[in-house]
Amino acid sequence: MRICDPHIHMVSRVTDDYERMAVAGIEMVVEPSFWLGEPRKHVGTFLDYFDSLVHFERERAARYGIRHYCTISVNPREANNAKLAREVLKKMVPYLKDPSVVAVGEIGFDDITSPEEKIYIEQLEIAAHHKLPVLIHTPHKRKYEGTKRNIDILKKMKYDCRKVLVDHNTEETIEISLASGAWCGHTVYPVTKLSPERAATILLTHGVERMMINSSADWGPSDCLSVPKTLLELKRQGMSRRDLERLAWDNPVSFYAQSGKVAEAGKGRRQERVGES
Repeated sequence: MRICDPHIHMVSRVTDDYERMAVAGIEMVVEPSFWLGEPRKHVGTFLDYFDSLVHFERERAARYGIRHYCTISVNPREANNAKLAREVLKKMVPYLKDPSVVAVGEIGFDDITSPEEKIYIEQLEIAAHHKLPVLIHTPHKRKYEGTKRNIDILKKMKYDCRKVLVDHNTEETIEISLASGAWCGHTVYPVTKLSPERAATILLTHGVERMMINSSADWGPSDCLSVPKTLLELKRQGMSRRDLERLAWDNPVSFYAQSGKVAEAGKGRRQERVGES
């Protein structure tokens, strides 16, 4: 079974993880830009980070036969420094043309503040202008409130939710996320998000249409093999092979193929060579 992890932060992982992921069947990853733990204070530090995503990580993944794509944005955790965020937005636009950049993200809310909302809306407008999908972060705290506010803004803007992935869903948010018409991500991550068993229950209850699973593995206590482990749990609980394939590959690849930069959107097309764009 071919596997894509549609949300993983490989910049914080050792190279051995790429080998482990390849052995487990992961053939493609998407790495969203994210908060690195210490808030960045200069535009240049963002740009150096974006460069590492579109160059070094793509090359590092290719050594293990893994296609690496990324998404570029000002993460909600850093959107409250509005002056710096707007300077970064001006400089990040050229990166959106890179063949490895398949969406704008992560964007959305963290502390659910007015500056976060303004930067969120500006990035939605940038994504629409460049005809790119968007990856939306739902907050760790006040998750339902933040998710609903994300979706309410999309509705107010009459945004095309077919090009939206609302991520980090839990039992609390999955119904409103699905009802929005957006794609829905589920993060299997110890302590703060879902276990494989909880993710499996959500997916077996709601089905796999517009659904994805990811690891969001980063520098915290996380597991770069969360996706194959969750697929195994779903298999144990009786999910059909066809639905497993949709979750593991077809759904994430089809979503990011809306960028026009992913050659294969499901079965029946030629396999893109690693590094090809």
